[in-house]
Amino acid sequence: MSTEIRVPQLPESVADATLVAWHKQPGDTIHRDENLADLETDKVVLEVPAPANGVVRELRVKSGTVVKSGQVLAVIEEGALDGKAAGAAAAAASTPAAAANAATAGAPQAPKSAPPAAPAATTDAGRLSPSVRRLVEENQLDPARIPASGRDGRLTKSDVVDYLGRQPADAPRAVPVQSAASAAPSSGAAPAAALTRPAEVRPPAVGARAEQRVPMTRLRARIAQRLIEAQSTQALLTTFNEVDLTATQELRARYRERFEKEHGVKLGFMSFFVRAAIDALKKFPVINASVDGNDVVYHEYYDIGVAVSTERGLIVPIVRDADSKSFAMLEKQVADYARRAREGSITIEELTGGTFTITNGGVFGSLMSTPIVNAPQSAILGMHKIQDRPMVVNGQIVVRPMMYLAVTYDHRIIDGREAVQFLVAIKEALEDPGRMLLGI
Repeated sequence: MSTEIRVPQLPESVADATLVAWHKQPGDTIHRDENLADLETDKVVLEVPAPANGVVRELRVKSGTVVKSGQVLAVIEEGALDGKAAGAAAAAASTPAAAANAATAGAPQAPKSAPPAAPAATTDAGRLSPSVRRLVEENQLDPARIPASGRDGRLTKSDVVDYLGRQPADAPRAVPVQSAASAAPSSGAAPAAALTRPAEVRPPAVGARAEQRVPMTRLRARIAQRLIEAQSTQALLTTFNEVDLTATQELRARYRERFEKEHGVKLGFMSFFVRAAIDALKKFPVINASVDGNDVVYHEYYDIGVAVSTERGLIVPIVRDADSKSFAMLEKQVADYARRAREGSITIEELTGGTFTITNGGVFGSLMSTPIVNAPQSAILGMHKIQDRPMVVNGQIVVRPMMYLAVTYDHRIIDGREAVQFLVAIKEALEDPGRMLLGI
């Protein structure tokens, strides 16, 4: 029985998607829930799973095509993965139309005299997330040799990074053979498991001034558009302060092991900053508000966005009703969002909404910055690097772990007095974290 594979129903906020990679070609077997293709939207990369076991019969669109909800992407022949079904699919793949589909999807056509390809790796390349697949291909690795720790035996990015760290620098790696067809530019993604003999790589000519023109990904283009919109529609201003994190660090050090043993998650700084921000937002509700035409909308809930840097760009998952969550729940949700954001498995719903955002440039070594508001929100808190600095405390010069804080805000509805006092409230909460626990 033939089954059409269609574009999943996209959320109302997403008009279309781009098919960025096929993971199967006509004649290939596919298992139920195995990833057939990657669709990139303005926010996330979506996987298109197979609804049943079968054989790929036809690919209807090329890589790079913009598609809409419900559009037919491919046809699979359901049933046994060998015998009649495989033969029928292979025969269909040999027709001119199917061959054209395979070629446009990036399937390399090896010459008849080429040696047989090496057997595919046992770890299925179609189940790799986009970031993991890119890392595997860039380092020319066999995914079957990498121990997997993800759900249902999937490889994660940390698995690949750990594997690379254990390999000697001069360890030989397999390199895909490039035939005349595959050497030409192609919009399809080569299977990560097709690893054969090394190919000759010629160094660039001395004095060469190479350039490469690469189109923006949809996510990068959307980020650029939103940043320009924020700066052109809001009156953005940034104010700074600094916080002494001695008390927060001491509290973390005192309970870190017990907290991790009790809750199964590390006690980081983000939960402290989220709770401190919420306490300050309750004191200054206009900073949790947004502008809608000539109205100011005051949100009486606290959906906090936590910016996460991924290989595709910066995204902001939303911790909903963050004021009702404990330190442990905040740490677990933020860690889960960060992991899934980097694996490319986070959902669009988890990136939608939010009333206030926190971003941490300190993880990259930033000492100070002016973050841009995530519109339609009206403010954003920037964390930075913790650095030991000499400070005067009670007339004595002492060394303290200091962090610069920045809040960028929309001056149309937030006055400087409110922004400064908001930042001072965060500073006071972090310098005496017991106040957050006691609600004072």
